Amino acid sequence: MSDAQRWYVVHTQPHNEERADANLRRQGFATYLPRFQRTRRHARRTETVVRPLFPRYLFVAIDLTRDRWRAIHSTFGVSHLVQAGDEPLSVPLGVVEEIRAREDGAGLVKLGLPPGIVPGSPVRLIDGIFQDAKGVLERVADDRRVAVLLELLGREVRVFVPAASVRTA
Repeated sequence: MSDAQRWYVVHTQPHNEERADANLRRQGFATYLPRFQRTRRHARRTETVVRPLFPRYLFVAIDLTRDRWRAIHSTFGVSHLVQAGDEPLSVPLGVVEEIRAREDGAGLVKLGLPPGIVPGSPVRLIDGIFQDAKGVLERVADDRRVAVLLELLGREVRVFVPAASVRTA
C-alpha cells in the first residue's frame, strides 16, 4: 500500500461480501475481507462455518487522487462506499492492521482473549460503560464473551463483556 492510499469501508449487498470482494479485486483495488470461524447449531447438528467478521462490510485501499474510486459504487455486490458528504470516509490509521494482527495461519481472525490473559489475570476494560474499570478475569463464557469481576459499590460484581474489550491491567 502506498503512502497516499488509505483504507475505506465498502457497504455490500446482503450476503454478497465475497462477490463484492472478487469484483473489486478484478478492477485492480486492494481489498480486505476479514473472516472468522464460528460454530453454529441447527437442527441438532453442530457445524463450523467461516463468516465475515463485519457482515455486509469490507475494506478497500484507495488513493483518492489517483484511483477511479467512484467506480466502486457500480460494482456488482457493492451497495455503496461509506461517505461523509461527497468524500469517502477513511478508516482510522492502524485499525485494519490491528485486525490483521489477530489472524491465525489460515487467515481467520481470532476473537478470543489477547495473549497472556488467563482466568485470574488482572484486566482493564477498554470500552463500554465500564471503560477503564479494573478487575479480575473470572472465566471465558464462550468464544466471544468473558466474565470479569469488578469492584463496584464496595462489592464484587460479575459482568460479561466481549473478549475484545479486555486488556491486561
